[in-house]
Order: sequence, then C-alpha cells, then structure tokens
Amino acid sequence: MFKAILKLNLTTQIFIAMILGIIAGAAIGDPVLTVANPLADLFLRLLKMVIVPLIITSIVSGVTGVGGAASLGRMGLKTLGYYVTTSLLAILTGQFLVNLIQPGVGADLGLHQQPQAVDASDQSLFGILLRMIPTNPIESMANADILPIIFFCILFGIFLIQLSEKKRAPLVNLFNSGFEVMMKLTRFVIAFAPLGIFGLIARIVATTGFEPFKSLGLYFITVLVALLIHAAITLPLLLRFIGKLSPVKFVKAMSPALLTAFSTSSSSATLPLTMECAEDRAGISNKTTSFVLPLGATINMDGTALYECVAVIFIAQAYGITLTFPQQAMVAITALLASIGAAGIPMAGLVMMTIVLKAVGLPLEGIGLILAVDRLLDMCRTTVNVWSDSCGTAIIAKSEGETGVLKG
Repeated sequence: MFKAILKLNLTTQIFIAMILGIIAGAAIGDPVLTVANPLADLFLRLLKMVIVPLIITSIVSGVTGVGGAASLGRMGLKTLGYYVTTSLLAILTGQFLVNLIQPGVGADLGLHQQPQAVDASDQSLFGILLRMIPTNPIESMANADILPIIFFCILFGIFLIQLSEKKRAPLVNLFNSGFEVMMKLTRFVIAFAPLGIFGLIARIVATTGFEPFKSLGLYFITVLVALLIHAAITLPLLLRFIGKLSPVKFVKAMSPALLTAFSTSSSSATLPLTMECAEDRAGISNKTTSFVLPLGATINMDGTALYECVAVIFIAQAYGITLTFPQQAMVAITALLASIGAAGIPMAGLVMMTIVLKAVGLPLEGIGLILAVDRLLDMCRTTVNVWSDSCGTAIIAKSEGETGVLKG
C-alpha cells in the first residue's frame, strides 16, 4: 500500500496526508504529537533552509532575464509598467476583501509554536521602506531578513545587466545555474510535503479540534471573490478603456488558453497555447506576443500575489494578530517583489507564502491550515495569471499601433 501511495502524484499524496492527519489527530489526540511534531518541524526547517538561497538566485536570475526585455525600450517599459500595476491592483483587491470579511477571526489557531513577535520599533510606512535597505547584506542573509535581501538582489541584478556582455555572462550563467540547482533542491524538499502536512494537520486537530477548519470555507470564498473581481472587473476595465477592446470578444478568443490554464495549473505549460490564441484568434502580432507573454509567464503573477496576501492576513487573523497598515504594506511589497522569477519554482505558491510569512514574522505552521483548499485555488489563480498576461498583450499591441487586434 505504501509503495502504491508513493507512485501517486504529489497533489494526491498531500490530499491523502491531510485526511490521515485529520483522522490521527481526532482519534489519537495529544499522544499523536510525539510523531506529528517531529514531522512538521522537519518539513518547516527544510522550507526555511531553501528560502534565502532560493530568493537570491531566483531574483537575480529573474532581473537579468527581464534586463534583456527592458533593453528593447518602449515596449519593455510598457510591459513592466503594466505588470507592476495589475499586480498591485490584485493585491489591493485581496487585502480590501480579507480585511472586510475577516475570515480568520475566531479561528483560534493554537499551534505548537507561538508567533514570532513582529518588530514594532518603527512601523511607519517610511520605516518599513527604510528597513528594505540593508546596512549589511550578508547579515540580512544570515538573519533571513527577507525584504532587504530582495531589495539588494534586485539592485544587484539591475547593475549586473549594465556590464558588457563579456563581463556579465559568467555571473549571469552562475546565477542561472544556481537557480536551477535551487529548483532541484526545492523539489527535493517539496517531496517531504506529504509527511510535513500530515504532521501539521494532525497537530492542529489534536490541539485545537476542528474549530480552525470552520473558517476555511469563508477564506476560500474570500480568495475566489477577490480573484473574480480582478479577472471580471479590473482587467476588463483596463482592456476596455485603455486598450479600447471588447472584453467579451477577447475572452472568447483566449478561452482555450484559459481553460487549459485552469486544468493544468501551470502558466508555463499553457504558454504555447496562449501565444497561439493571441496570434491566431485575437490577431495580435508575433512581435508583441513573443515578447510580452513569455515575460509575463516569468514575472507577472496577479492571481498568485493576490492569493499570498489574502492567505497571510488570514493566518494572522487566525492567530489573533492584527497587522497594522504598514505591516500589511510589507506583505504587499514582499509578495510583489518575490514574484519576480518565481514562476520556475516548484509549488511556487507554497514557497512564496513561506517567504511572505517569514517577512512579517508569522509562524510557518499556518501553512498547514490553508493547504486543505489550495489545489482548487491554484487552478483559479493560474487562470487569472494567464488572463492578465493576455490582457496586457492586447493592451500593449494596441498602444503600439496594431490595427488587427480582434478584427478577425
């Protein structure tokens, strides 16, 4: 039986682990903690182990990859501007709804480890922005101080691409290779996810019962509504008033790609079909699609950034922690910046959430609670990611003077 389980895909293994964790926690109670605690702590320590090197290699690799795009001038700046704007709009939508609905309030999440205190020495927005600048990057890396690491890596990547091709090539290759190594290492860590999830879920049920899970339904609805608002209102409005295009006609043209994104939960796997739909069905030139869409699949993750923010604030609410406005701004900034280069990371949503939780001092144990509904939300947020990339391609094509968009 155990060998049969190992042959299943990772998503199925995690689902089985959650069911077994619920059964073990409910049936055995506190004694299960002797097994659950080591398994949960092992998985969380492995996740913490990969965070810093993964951030360094993925951010630098992502920025140097974007550098070639930005060097193309006007279209590059338009593309980056669109992606930053829509990601911020998605994050703000998610933050507004999760603060309005407050799905985590009353969850009473009492886990093994108490939340780490968030530094309150200067919680003004300026103070948080100031703390993004590291006085010693090595010290920030040693302390896993996330925002300064991201800030330094972005600057390092920006100035790396200013070097001549001969001088920058060895370093670019080094970071690209380092990122590939970290992806392999992250896949190794993620392979332990079923054991870790079993431990986390068993610990929740054994110590708090089923009370925290009652908030999951409201959390699930909050994320879905936020994604729907961004996909069905925000992006169509941009398409209509900036791109001067019919959102209804465009969604029909892109529907095969959107359905594929929903079923595969992968922007990268959907990319060839997305490009085909944009060119053959929507009439966008290959010059635009071949530039904007691959870049979007790499750095534009509207749905994922929205999901991370809602999930992190939900976890804070479940712990009874009220995040101030500057702290929530830190959540938004971290989610936005961490998305650069995150597309290639295995289970990017889980890894990004670990990064954001770490940035605001919340315990990683909260991940166990929300993974119960993660698979379906992953399908939805991937669809939003692809839809945002597609809308951006059409808007930029129109701004570049293309007249054949949606004329077929």
